[in-house]
Amino acid sequence: MPLNIRPARVEDAEQILAFIIELAEYERARQAVVASVEDIRHSLFGEGAAAKGLICERDGQAIGYAVYFYSYSTWLGRNGVYLEDLYITPEQRGSGSGKQLLRHIAREAFEQGCGRLEWSVLDWNEPAIQFYTSLGAEPQDEWVRYRLEGETLRNFARG
Repeated sequence: MPLNIRPARVEDAEQILAFIIELAEYERARQAVVASVEDIRHSLFGEGAAAKGLICERDGQAIGYAVYFYSYSTWLGRNGVYLEDLYITPEQRGSGSGKQLLRHIAREAFEQGCGRLEWSVLDWNEPAIQFYTSLGAEPQDEWVRYRLEGETLRNFARG
């Protein structure tokens, strides 16, 4: 069955949130999802939205999504793309859908002159690690990701 990858639309916000929750459950972090449908509408489709979304469909049915945004590398002096989420429903995994969705984003990055496409994966997610390695992606072991969020972010920002 043919696959259709299209830009997400505001009416997809509820489906995107459902996929976000499914992904969070798989990643053992359901409790971390605090986004609402309205948050998705605003952050992906509101005026000046920095992130973009894609919907992956088979037979008119949404089977996955991706959310990404442009980043910048001072070392390359070029934009890059950071893939925040790539998700395919469990019953569709192994069908090539994830690879086509990632290739769609890679093609956009290449056509826009980006120097890199990056993402993060949990260190225990062996199926994802094997998938990304099979594509030629390389882990960046020398970098450690840091985060400020919630109360810590607020407190730091306030000085």
